[in-house]
Amino acid sequence: MIPDLRRRIGLTLGALLICRIGANIPLPGLDSSALMEVLRSPGPAGMPGMLAGAGIRRVAILALGITPYLSSAVLLQIVMIVSRRMRAVSERGEIGRRSILRWTLALAAAIAAFQAYGVAVAIEGVAGLAPAPGLLFRLMVVATLTGGALFLAWLAELITARGIGNGLALILLLQVVTDVPDTLADVLTFNRQGLLSGNVVLGLGMIVVASTALVAFVELSCRRLPLIFSARGGTGGRQSYLAVKLNAAGAVIPVVLASWIMVAVTTVAIFGTGRVGAWWAAIAPELEQGRPLHLAVYALVIMGCALFYTAFVLDPDAVAKRLAQHGGAVAGVEPGEATAAHVDRVVSRTAIIGALYLAAVCLLPQVLIFYARVPLAFGGPSLLIMVCAIMDLDRQVRGEAAMNAGRLTHEADPARAAGRGKGHPGAAPGR
Repeated sequence: MIPDLRRRIGLTLGALLICRIGANIPLPGLDSSALMEVLRSPGPAGMPGMLAGAGIRRVAILALGITPYLSSAVLLQIVMIVSRRMRAVSERGEIGRRSILRWTLALAAAIAAFQAYGVAVAIEGVAGLAPAPGLLFRLMVVATLTGGALFLAWLAELITARGIGNGLALILLLQVVTDVPDTLADVLTFNRQGLLSGNVVLGLGMIVVASTALVAFVELSCRRLPLIFSARGGTGGRQSYLAVKLNAAGAVIPVVLASWIMVAVTTVAIFGTGRVGAWWAAIAPELEQGRPLHLAVYALVIMGCALFYTAFVLDPDAVAKRLAQHGGAVAGVEPGEATAAHVDRVVSRTAIIGALYLAAVCLLPQVLIFYARVPLAFGGPSLLIMVCAIMDLDRQVRGEAAMNAGRLTHEADPARAAGRGKGHPGAAPGR
C-alpha cells in the first residue's frame, strides 16, 4: 500500500477506535452497581425519557456523540441560506472557513451543554444511580459531556484534514454501524420466540438489501448537461459536462431539518390539545408517529426541505453566470437567461425525484414498524448515512490511491528524475 495512503487510513482508524473506547467509559460520579443494573435492563425503560430520547444506552463520556456538532452545522447552513452576510463570510476562502468553524464549535458547545444538563437531571431521576446528586454533580456531567462532544468535533475535523474521508460522516457511520448487531439480534430473538416467522425475516432482509441498492443507485445517478466552451487561442473549443445529481440536496441536511420541524409540530400538537378547540383535539392524535396523517405530513416536510435546500445548492442563475464568465454554454441553449431557464427546468425535475426518494426511504421503516409490526430499530436516515458515507469513503480512497500512484510513477521515471535534478521543466513539484 502507498505510504501516504497507509498513514491516512491508520489515522482514521485510530480516531474511530478512540470514539468507540470513549463510548464505553462511564461518566464519573455514578454508582457502578446501579449502572450495571440499568445496562442489564431489557431496554431504555430503566432510564428516564430524556436519556431514551437522546439515544444513550451507556452513560459514557462520549454519550452525546457527534449530534451537537451536526446540529450546529445544519443550523449555520440554514442561516447562510437566509443571510447574505453569512454567505459573504463563507466565501472568504480559508479565513471564512475558519470563522464558520469557530461559530459552529461555539454553537455545538451551547447545544451540548443544554443536552448534558437534561442528561444530568435524568440521571438523578434514577434511584441510586447518582450517589451525590446536586449542583456539583450536574456541573460535572455538563462539563464532561460537553467536552466529549467537542472532542468528537475535533476528531471529525482531524479526520477530514489529515485522514481519509469526511470525519463527520465517518463518526456518524460508526454510531450507525454499532447499532446494527443489536438490531439483528433483536430480529433473530423475535424469530426464535415465534413472534416473527421465517418468511417475515426473509422479506425484511430483502427489503433492506433493496433499499440499500436504491440509495446507492440514486446517490450515483445524475443528469449530464453537455457544455461547450469557446475557442481560446485558435485551438478549438473544449467540451465538458455539467452533472446535476438526482439528489442534489444530500442525505443529511433535509432529513435533519425535517425531523426538527416534525418535533415542533408534534410538540405543538401535544400542548395545544384542549386549548385551541375541538377540531385540534381531533387532529392532534393523528399526528402521533406511525399514524397516516403523521406519515403524510412527514413526507411533505421532507420533500419541502429537500426542494428548499436544492434551490440553495444549485442556483440556476449563478450556474449560468459562472458559465458565461468562463466562456461556456449548454449545448444547444443560448447563454444568459435561456441557460438559467434550462438549468432551472432540469434541476426542478431532478429535485422532485430526489425529494420523493428521500421521503420514501425515511418513511419505509415507520411503515414496517407500525403496520407490518416488524421490530426494526434501523431507520431510514441511518441507512442514508451508512450508504453515503461508505460511497464517499470509497471514492476518496480510490482518488487518493490513483493520485499517489501517479506521483510515484512520475518520480520513478529516470528521465524525469534526472531532469528534476537539473531543473527540468517536467520535474514534479514538491508537496
